[in-house]
Amino acid sequence: MTATRSLDLTEFDPCLDGAGLRIGIVRGRFNEDVGAVEQSACLAELERLGVRAAQIVLGTVPGALEIPLALQKLAQTRRFDALIALGAVIRGDTYHFEVVSNEACAGLSSVSLETGVPIANGILTTDTDEQAQSRAQEKGRDCARAAVEMANLLRQIDDATP
Repeated sequence: MTATRSLDLTEFDPCLDGAGLRIGIVRGRFNEDVGAVEQSACLAELERLGVRAAQIVLGTVPGALEIPLALQKLAQTRRFDALIALGAVIRGDTYHFEVVSNEACAGLSSVSLETGVPIANGILTTDTDEQAQSRAQEKGRDCARAAVEMANLLRQIDDATP
């Protein structure tokens, strides 16, 4: 984790070293097959990045709307460097899709901003099951990388602040 200084500019370098990081994951069980693929890919990527399994906590909740509250509870413990939300909301024939998608996303943002803990948003919002399945593995990996990078960025900012 280094910050590059040039004249008066401080630039933080992206860091994907997960060694020593503590990560909390909450996965919605609705659309279980998609969430399971995301979870598997996310855990494999976290391991590849150096996050030890003993430093990862995983919980599941009924669906996407319950994810923000569980993440908020994890964030409030101050034991985690970053959090990850996993799940899928697949469009149906009613307005419910928009409500769940929008409220879950707003909840994640609110928790992150209120607690100062970064949250990688892996709640897929797709039109079809096929779209969700085709995106699940990469989204799980992306969330692992985003969580590690943001945790390290916040550490760099703390270290650089006089």
